[in-house]
Amino acid sequence: MPQQQIDINQLNQAKANVTLTQTLLSQAIEKPSSDPTLAQESIKQAAQEIAQSQSSVNQVYNTVQYKLSKRNDFGDYRLIDSKQE
Repeated sequence: MPQQQIDINQLNQAKANVTLTQTLLSQAIEKPSSDPTLAQESIKQAAQEIAQSQSSVNQVYNTVQYKLSKRNDFGDYRLIDSKQE
């Protein structure tokens, strides 16, 4: 029975975006008075990373919802890493 596949690369990308966001927000917290320009840029970039992460998660979520709506009693779903194929 063939397995339906969900690509986890988008989830890994979202995770990387969140990690970068944490670093950027830490910079913004540490530098607001000593370097307001760096703090502002860090916040701006963090917002962009959050948006990219949200987009990746939404794409995976929508794929899962679609596949679950098409699933029958014989469906078999698993996470895959397309780099390994």
